[in-house]
Amino acid sequence: MGDMHPALWGANLGNSWRTTDDISDSWDRMLKVADLNEVYADYAKPGGWNDLDMLEVGNGGMKYSEYVVHFSIWAISKAPLLLGCDVRNLSNETLQIISNEEVIAINQDPLGVQAKKVRMEGERELFSWRTESHGVPKMTAHWDDIGFNSTNTVVEARDIWEHTTLPTKFQGKLTTNVEAHACKMFVLTPLTN
Repeated sequence: MGDMHPALWGANLGNSWRTTDDISDSWDRMLKVADLNEVYADYAKPGGWNDLDMLEVGNGGMKYSEYVVHFSIWAISKAPLLLGCDVRNLSNETLQIISNEEVIAINQDPLGVQAKKVRMEGERELFSWRTESHGVPKMTAHWDDIGFNSTNTVVEARDIWEHTTLPTKFQGKLTTNVEAHACKMFVLTPLTN
């Protein structure tokens, strides 16, 4: 288990190791597990993966948007996407989450680089790899937070939960609305340097 810090030595013995204690099907515990794992981001690489424990998606303890966050964090963490629900009785919402090919592609990309937390705005967090208020809160990803060398870089943004490329091109930053207990996940493609 994660209390022995196997991320520090596990690559010599295997290709996956637990970085956390057990998860449970609750928003608070899922976020705690994600935070415990995030400190080991630099140890994830092809052939060696941080395992945050099984996915709770579909077990009923969280809302749909919270399960989207859960699946997204596991995907960007390059964690094994092991289901902990009864696969014989998947709801359409659960199937929609766990079968999102664009999110799975992020988890399975050949670079194997785990995302890192690069900004916190209150309780909202922004992750990058080379996630209740009045109205809908906006969140901004600044290019220097996510590793672009120039604020002049223009990007195209693909929302991989909505399966759509945004019509707007972004320069220097991307600002979007993010509901509480929800997330946005974008693939950014530079158009210029």
